[in-house]
Formats: sequence, structure tokens, C-alpha cells
Amino acid sequence: MQESAQLAATSAITGERQSLSLDGVWRFRHEDGPWREAHVPAPWQAEFSDLVDTFGHAVYQRRFTLPSGWNGRELALRFGAVSYFCEVRFNGEVLGTHEGAFLPFEFVLPQTLVRHENEIEVRVTMPSADRRAFPDFPFTEVPHGKISWYGRVGGLWQSVSLEARDPRRVEEVRIEAGADGVANIALKVTEAAAGLPARVTILDATDSEVAACGLTLAGDNSVRFALDGARLWSPEEPNLYTALIEIGPEGEATDIVRQTFGFRTIETRDGKVLLNGEPIYLRGALDQDYYPDGLYTAPSLEFLEDQARKAKELGLNLLRCHIKVPDPRYYDVADRLGLLVWTEIPNVASFTTRSAQRMRDTMTGILKRDRNHPSIIAWTIINEDWGTRLVENAEHRAWLKDTYDWLRGEDPTRLVVDNSACFPNFHVKSDLNDYHYYRSVPERRQEWDEITAQFAAGAEWTYSTLGDAEWRGDEPLIVSEFGVWGLPDPQKLRREDGSEPDWFETGAMWGDGVALPHGIEERFAALDLHRTFGSFDKFIEAVQWYQFMNLRYEIEEMRAHASIMGYVITELTDVHWEANGLMDIERNPRVFHDVFGQINADIVIVPRPARYSAYSGETLSVSLKVATGGRSISAGATLRWSGDAEGSMSMPATGPVSTADLGALALKLPAVSASRSAQIAFVLEAGGEALARNTLDIALYAKRAATGLPTIATSDGKLKAFAEGLGYAAVPKGEADIVLCHAVDGGDVEAIKAGARYLILADGTVPTNSNLRTDMPPGEAPHRNMVLDGRKVRPSLDQHLPGINLVERDGTIWRGDWIAGFSWLRREGAFADIPGGPIFGLSFSDVVPHHLLTGFRPWEYGSNVHAGIVVGWVHKPAAIVAEKRVGRGGVVATTFRLVREAPGADPVAAALFDALVATARDLPVDAG
Repeated sequence: MQESAQLAATSAITGERQSLSLDGVWRFRHEDGPWREAHVPAPWQAEFSDLVDTFGHAVYQRRFTLPSGWNGRELALRFGAVSYFCEVRFNGEVLGTHEGAFLPFEFVLPQTLVRHENEIEVRVTMPSADRRAFPDFPFTEVPHGKISWYGRVGGLWQSVSLEARDPRRVEEVRIEAGADGVANIALKVTEAAAGLPARVTILDATDSEVAACGLTLAGDNSVRFALDGARLWSPEEPNLYTALIEIGPEGEATDIVRQTFGFRTIETRDGKVLLNGEPIYLRGALDQDYYPDGLYTAPSLEFLEDQARKAKELGLNLLRCHIKVPDPRYYDVADRLGLLVWTEIPNVASFTTRSAQRMRDTMTGILKRDRNHPSIIAWTIINEDWGTRLVENAEHRAWLKDTYDWLRGEDPTRLVVDNSACFPNFHVKSDLNDYHYYRSVPERRQEWDEITAQFAAGAEWTYSTLGDAEWRGDEPLIVSEFGVWGLPDPQKLRREDGSEPDWFETGAMWGDGVALPHGIEERFAALDLHRTFGSFDKFIEAVQWYQFMNLRYEIEEMRAHASIMGYVITELTDVHWEANGLMDIERNPRVFHDVFGQINADIVIVPRPARYSAYSGETLSVSLKVATGGRSISAGATLRWSGDAEGSMSMPATGPVSTADLGALALKLPAVSASRSAQIAFVLEAGGEALARNTLDIALYAKRAATGLPTIATSDGKLKAFAEGLGYAAVPKGEADIVLCHAVDGGDVEAIKAGARYLILADGTVPTNSNLRTDMPPGEAPHRNMVLDGRKVRPSLDQHLPGINLVERDGTIWRGDWIAGFSWLRREGAFADIPGGPIFGLSFSDVVPHHLLTGFRPWEYGSNVHAGIVVGWVHKPAAIVAEKRVGRGGVVATTFRLVREAPGADPVAAALFDALVATARDLPVDAG
């Protein structure tokens, strides 16, 4: 195939070097399939739908014409990155091989092979885990990162070019530039360049010369510059300089190289992270560095710039580029626009001598390619113990400690994390004490608070307790992964013709099947959820605000602890089925994009009410803190609040990375005749500038009606006291409107069948047989007892009336810490006056259920199920409040935990109890 290519200068090299781009259309063949056209750069899995899930062998071919004037020059065939192993042939001859998916390599072309018309052939191998088929590099033993999660990546996924140059040239530039204005520049040159004169010039952002020196080259060379008034690099002021290296006599340069860099230092001291000697609070997001059409391959420089600008709009100052080595343009953008980057070695799945060496070789290549970027401030060796077994293997712990020491010696200008840890693994030796944990709120709000408090206090579970940890105790605390799912709008992700990207049909094998996007609208419709949310679009909007509520609460809680020095949100963008991004995979913003920067900010107002609900006219106690990041707050600042409560107070002077405790406010809430959501807006002002903003939302309940309530009957003394405390009259069973209980037995079922109305508070406090019954009857419907392998097989539990199963959320996908469950209450009928919704807000924290109800058909979720849950991409529906006809009577069952506190202490519990009693009273029954 003959194809033209444009001649262009590369981004980092000017002057005597010239580059011919070989990107574009290549001939391609996978295994013994047909020849077809493939685009380079791109993984073959991104381009061909029939090859999405393939490993194996592929061949790329293309022809090019040698530009005029290039004869006699040194020609190098350069590859940005090829996954995973490749053999390169030029005009039929083998140039060599390369192993590794992430780093650049090149082959110098023998002059005897170069013609006017030339052909390149690249034979690529993407190995599977089959050790017999790929004995030299099985997938489990090669650095691969999230290829094991989001789909396979093989082929020429970065650019290919032909470079023409003089053999008397620079091979490597290594720059260390600190906050003191001193830049040490080391040059490695080819043997042919030894003895030539060279000049190194430092240029500022305007390309003006600020320093220069000359030298005579040897194999390795170094020069030192001390700049007075050097402008330091930081996210706020990403000042860059350029080192211009020219080899050869003036006017006769054989090689000219430009390398950008920045003056900056990063270090830790006394539990703080210091950038250029000043404390900084890290506000990061995990970035998987995946792209909508190209998987690993970024669409363009403009796309990367747009992504970085949106990250900064969200208040982020750091991206944790997760177990992947990105396109070098990623760092160029971070350098120019001002984003800190925390980069990690792609993990292996099986730790062996060979895989350990591959990881070290990868890190060595990362340093060679990327060490001059001022944006990179930290390296991670292992993520979450993937590939190692730190808990039970002392050799792995020793290797990790040795690798930390090696990397710290290789690059003393950055922080090194040994293992970015999560339960149950830990650190052994690290510059940062970082940890990952996920909890959804309101579902697990108390757990989030407790784990965060333990972590902030220096919990011993963050480091090895096996006698081999080197823990100083002053390593800065970073919550380096946390977050919760929202969902993207699928319409924004489909192609112009309405078809779905291939990844819509992936994810089915993750999270017990809840991560499959395909069919989400159909599942929403089948569950009749438009009755609850109004429309599918409103559902998507609601779950995105749910995500915001989670992130705001969790950030506030971390900022309330002065010892925590930063966090990393999971994650910057969705990646295929994984829907916890601050943007979707196309980089479309979530609904909260414009307000997220108020809480993801350097200075944060943290209001913490005694409860997120209150009664009309009540005085609510709200503890108040203000957390600073890298900024200080001078004396004279004023904190004001307005909305449903108004006031102001003076703010004391507060230094950086501190938390000012302002005590408790007594906020008088308005008297209301109808329940509604109340909001209080806070703003911190100084010198006419708003330093911080935040809002506090409270579910405000009107006074309860104490007359005309249905009568109840119950044999449970605690339930009787609770109901009577709310004003309900307790009467004998035969006289009651409603029978109240935690569970039923055969006698209760007979009463229901005869026409009774029951309200069952199935909150898990009474042991049952995984349904609502305390007994195990033979079953109302005929069934056959079977014995298999010596074990009696019971009939389905939902065959035992009232036909509802009770499932504990712990240990199931319904727990929802990572892949979120979206719990909802349909605000109609007796539940119409519950403020907020439909998705549970923070006011539900103390009643949110730890159990769920199953046994309901999809068509019941718009009628008989009043509150429920769906998980992930609208899977695994279950009920939280539901009604069922049983014989002539009926039941209303709920798993809300309503009787944990004194009657009326929690307005939400009281309102839900009232609504449940009213719903049970109104059950249609047949009195016979």
C-alpha cells in the first residue's frame, strides 16, 4: 500500500532533526483473519468490533516514500508504544524486537536497507494468560494495569515516525531544578559527539535567554545554573523554562534539542506535603487515562487540554494517573496548565522474579522518558497489593521495601509510595501514608465517619504490624481512593446513528452483574420507575446529584480532620461500565460540574448539624469548622449564613492546612405548615472576596397530627411503647385497624388471610427464616421435598406466605459501597409530604435499612413497591417498602429502621412510621 505522509517537526525536537509521521492507515491482519485497514495510533480492539475481546498475534504493514535530502543521514524508526511484544521488519529484514506495552523505542535503519520506496512490517503479540501459548511473557506476569478490567489493548497505540538526524547528537537530557533556582542539567550524547563544543541556554516563557554556558562534550556531561528570581512552577503559576542544547560550532549545529522544565520541589515534613517549601492540600482525582474511542489512545492534544481545563474547573489540583503510563502529551498539558500528577507502575497479576524485573524495567523507562516534567510529584510501585501478597509473604514485603529504596535513590526529587493500600493490606515504607476506602452515604454514613476518624488519628492498620515496617509516623495522611457511583446519560454516549459503543455490552461479569450498561432504559421502563422519577432523564439527574451529595459529605468529613492532607476522588471520568466519574467517558460534565468547585476547594466550610432533619420552628445545633488548604485566612474575615436561617460571625486568623473549630451554632428554623426542604447558604468573606461557599440542606417537618390516628395492636412491648409515644392507641388485635410486628408466624398469616391488615417492620431485629416468618411451615403450595447429596432441599422461601424474602445487605452487592445502590421513595400517597427525593438524602442516615425485601415482580415496582433500590446500571431491584395482598387481607412491610430512638426523636422515622401506618390502613381488603 502506497501512502503519503506529511513532514513535520516533533514537539520536543527542532533544528537539525526532522520527522516524518507514519501515523494513518496501515494494512492489518489479526491471526489468520482477513487483511483490512487499521488506523495508527490505536489498539486494534478499539477499531474492530469483532476483535474487541481478542489477544493473540497481529501484523501491521505500510509503505512510505523517503523524503528528498534524507539520504546519508542517520534514520531511526521510532515507536511511541506498542502493546505488548513486537518484531519490526524493514524492507523484509528484521530490525529487532521490543517487549513492553507503555514505553518508546527505536531502531536505527541500516543504510544498506534504505530505498526510495520502503515497507515497514510490525508483528505484534498481545499475550493471554495461557502460559503454554505464551511461555515467555504470559499476561499475568507482564505490567498491564487496567487492561485486565476494561478490555484488552494490543497494537500500535501511540504514534510511529521516521526521524532523520546527525549521529553526533544528544541521547538524553536529565534536569533537576529546585525551588532555590538551581538547575542541574545532565547530558548524555552519542559517542560520535564526544569532543564537540556544545552550548546550553536557559530560556524563559517568552523565549528570552536568562542564562547560558558552553562546554566540550564527553560521554556524560553536566552543567549547573543558578537563576536569581527564578519563577517557580505550581498549579497556580505553572511557570516553565526551556533548556536549549546545541551541539557543534556556532552556526554549524549537528543537533538542537529543546527540553522544557520547571523549578519546583516536593517533600514531606511533620505530616504535611510541601510544594516549594509551602504546605499544599492535595485535591485529586483518579484518572484511568482511557478514552471514548481509542481506549489507551487520546484523540488529540486539544482533547487532553480540554480535559485538564475541566479538571481545574472541578477544583482539582492533582490527577493520580492510575497504573498506566500515559501518552507523553498528557504530561506536557499538565506542565503547561498546572496540574500535579501522581503516576504509578502498571501492575502485574502474578509476582515472579521475571515480573518483578519487568516492573523495575518499566519504572526505569518511565524515568528516562518523563523525569523532567515538573507536574509529576509522586510515584507508586504497587496499587492495592495487586500482583503481590504482602499480608502473608515476607519476601514480597522485603522486595517492596528494597524497590522503594532503589526508586528513592534514582529520583530524589519526588515522593515514592510503596503500596497504595486498602483493606487488608498496608504500607511497609512510604513517603505518604495513603489509604483507599469506599462507603456510600446515607447508607453507611456512620462507617465512613468512623473509618475517617481512625485514619485521621494514625490508625495502626495502615502499616505492616509484622515487625518489618519502617514507619516514621509523620508521613502525610492521604485518602487516595474514595467515591461513589452516579450514572452518565446514555444518550450522550451513543453514536450519531443511535448505535451503542462496544463497551455497552461489557461489565456483566463485574459486581454480580450490575455493571452491564446495555438495556438500562428497558430495565428502567420494565420496573415502572417513571412513576417514581418522572422520566429516565430525571432519574439520571437524580443519581448524579446523589453522587454529589456523597462526595460533598465525604470531603467535608475529611476536611474536618486537620491531620488529613489530601484525597483522591474515584474518579475523573467514567471508564466504560464503571460509572463513578466526575465526567462521563466522553468528558461530558455531570449536573454538579459548576458547583463542585465550592466543596472541592482550598478553603472549605464544614457545617455538621446534630441531625439532617428537624421539626418546624426547632432550634438546630450545627457545629461549624473551616478547613484551609495551602491558603491562610487573615484576621477580619466574616462567615455569613442566609436562607432559612441568618446570621454572621467573625472568623479567627487561620494558617494553612489547618482546621478552625468555630463551635456550635444554634440555628432557629422557620415555622412551616407543610414539610419541605430547608437550605442554609454559608459564605466566608474577606476584603470583599468570597473565600469559600457551602450549603446545608435540612429536611424540615411540619408538626405531626396527634388526633384521628388509626388504632394499632401489637404483642411487642417496645413497638407498643413506640407507637403510643407517637400518639397511637393500642387496642386488642380484634379491634385494631393495624397489627404491628417485626415478623409473623402461622397464626398471623391466618389472620391476614382472613382479612387483617398488618404492618411489618422487618428491620432485622427479630430472627426469621430469611423471610418475614419466625416459623418454617410446610408451605401452602404443594411441593416435593428432595434430598441431594445428603442435604434436604427446601422449597423457595417466597412460597411461604406472605411471599416476601428478607435479605441482609452485608455480603451482597446491595451493600453498595463501591457500585452504588440507588435507594428511592416514591413521594405519593401517604409518602407525598416526605421532603426531598426521590433518592434518599442525608436525613435518612439513621433509618436507612440494612435489609431488603425481594419476591416482587418488575411490574410491581410502580405500584405495590413504595420504596426500593436498584444497583449500578439499574439491576438487582429490591423493595424497602412494599405491600402485598394475602388472602382477604394484606401486609405492608418495610426494612426501614424506625424504632431505634425514642418516639419522635427522629422526624424522618416518625414521618415514615405515620406514612406506613396510613398505607396499611388504606390497604384494600375483603372483609368477607
